[in-house]
Amino acid sequence: MAVFVRGGVPGDKCSVRIIKVLKSRAIAIIEEMVSPSGVRIENDCPVFYKCGGCALRHVRYEEELRMKHGRVSDALRRIGKIETPVEDVLPSPATYRYRNKVIFQTSEVKGQPVVGFYRRGTHDVLSVDACLLQGIGADKAADVVRRFVTDHNVPIYDEASGEGIIRYIYYRSSSLGTAQVCIVSAKKSFDGLDLLVEKLKEECPELTGILLCYNPHKGNVALTEDIRVLWGDMYLTDKLCGLTFRISPLSFYQVNHDQTENLYSLALDFAGLSGNETVFDLYCGIGTISLMMARHAGKVIGVEIVPQAVEDAKVNADLNGITNAEFICADAAEAANIINSRGERIDVVTVDPPRKGLSRDAINAILRIAPTRVMYVSCDPATLARDLNVFEENGYAVQRVKPVDMFPRTAHVECVTLMSRVKD
Repeated sequence: MAVFVRGGVPGDKCSVRIIKVLKSRAIAIIEEMVSPSGVRIENDCPVFYKCGGCALRHVRYEEELRMKHGRVSDALRRIGKIETPVEDVLPSPATYRYRNKVIFQTSEVKGQPVVGFYRRGTHDVLSVDACLLQGIGADKAADVVRRFVTDHNVPIYDEASGEGIIRYIYYRSSSLGTAQVCIVSAKKSFDGLDLLVEKLKEECPELTGILLCYNPHKGNVALTEDIRVLWGDMYLTDKLCGLTFRISPLSFYQVNHDQTENLYSLALDFAGLSGNETVFDLYCGIGTISLMMARHAGKVIGVEIVPQAVEDAKVNADLNGITNAEFICADAAEAANIINSRGERIDVVTVDPPRKGLSRDAINAILRIAPTRVMYVSCDPATLARDLNVFEENGYAVQRVKPVDMFPRTAHVECVTLMSRVKD
């Protein structure tokens, strides 16, 4: 049985105590460090061992990359039965303050408002004054709200009872130095809201928009579609890969700007476009990959199920003067049926699905289209491996797998994978 040691590093010699035994593994904690590993370093965050955000602040960055490479290689071999060698992990240009989006949780502890993140493995909120992954502006905005609700006795939302007002603080910034903040509230308004807006404007000069999201529903989904502007703009504008993008609060946008440019350059290289191909981009979001590829393809058809993201994608095409991109609001299987009914020939399919990977319906839709190449951007090695196995069983071969470290100091790793059709 494998034993997973919390806070352990490969090469540590330590005495441990098993605290939980599961079906195939046991969980242990370190009782005494006999001899620390040569790759272990002092972590630089006071809440690292309590917070559920970072997992790897206590190892050298080179070791983190090695561990992530091993995770991808293991998943592909064990789950996907894929023998294609995994390329070296592309390091992130920055390992500090690289995130452009954060959602702070709120709670009340001993009668005092707490703003921060979930404790590791729980839904208890840990107070966090400064996070080394996100921009300083996010810390400042959270502090403004924390002080305001304390000084003005604004009730914090209680997840168990459903009582209270302030639920989350959502902050997103751009590479242009601008940002927006969205207060997620269980009420459509509350006493002092106008004053809170003034405080945020005064202390967070980078803000171009202050929003209120009304979310009265139980559960841990932060944002709903009920969002209104309290001051400034609903949308944030950013520059990425030489293109301009309008971003709605609900739209997906990669959180590590500089590494995203590297990721998308890799994706473009993997797609192997010569200028005449028709590209089918599934899970296109606001059109980032679609519009970048449109500059190198004959035509791009982007597909996204979130209506606001599709609207953003269309606006972004206009903003950049791109006329060879079409966007469809549908799920993958439905969109594939539309394309098949039109008799369009698709040369390249690109996919960038959420962590759960591709549904079997989506994979079947791609197989019906039968593109020459499939370029898969994944944020979960296990679901990537599962999906690649299905493609390989249906006439495709995995040509390249390149991990990309989009989320330094966390356990997450992104991958760009190229598949080619080898059998009809």
